[in-house]
Amino acid sequence: MEREEIIRKVEALVRPLLDYEGLSLVDIEFQRERVGWVLRVYIEREGGVTLKDCVQVSRELGQLLDVEDFIPYSYHLEVSSPGLDRPLKRREDFERFIGSRARVRLSEPVEGRKNFRGEIMGCDEEGVSLRVEGKVYKIPFSSVAKANLDPDVEV
Repeated sequence: MEREEIIRKVEALVRPLLDYEGLSLVDIEFQRERVGWVLRVYIEREGGVTLKDCVQVSRELGQLLDVEDFIPYSYHLEVSSPGLDRPLKRREDFERFIGSRARVRLSEPVEGRKNFRGEIMGCDEEGVSLRVEGKVYKIPFSSVAKANLDPDVEV
């Protein structure tokens, strides 16, 4: 089974669980590391995620994954908050954090640049507007390889 398919199936299992608990899904990672395969689920809630939230979701998701048994590898399950440098994956993430600073790495350059660090000014169906050193760049979502909030610098 492909890694992407495993992530899709985990997402289908975890979303209803998170909705019930009043939490939101930020991201899911499934990758091989030194300790073996690791399944990471990042969750959030307005006002913050507690250790109790992470333990509860880990326990319940672990039980669902045991029943469904579609992951063909032995793996470690980790559930946590995304941290201060939260990833920005979807348009909704960028919309939510308009006015915040972000680091954005592109797969294809925009105006000769592949790395941006600036303030999220807005977004639409096609991309995000980012102000960097006084200039606003329109970055297509299709070119974004990785994006995170930038906790190191205040606006």
